Amino acid sequence: MTWTWTPLLYSLAIAWGVFTVGLIILLIYRSTLTMHEEEQLYLDDANSHMQQEQTELLVKVNRLTKPVWVFGAGSGVLLLVLLGMFIYQGLNAVQ
Repeated sequence: MTWTWTPLLYSLAIAWGVFTVGLIILLIYRSTLTMHEEEQLYLDDANSHMQQEQTELLVKVNRLTKPVWVFGAGSGVLLLVLLGMFIYQGLNAVQ
């Protein structure tokens, strides 16, 4: 039994690769942002600039939540579709 790559399978594999690479890049970026996050409470005005930096950092991390979820779901769905098409093609080749 030989596997043949149709143009549809090629395009699905490329789309899955793009979504997966995008997801990996977003996860790496988010982890570098959270590495600099500090768990401190700034009570005086002398450290107010540090509190502002932390607030900006949290806004950036929270803004990444939806794109990470979309890229993760897209990658998972495309992988399932690609595997389903491979199985379908294999079952049709057996008959």
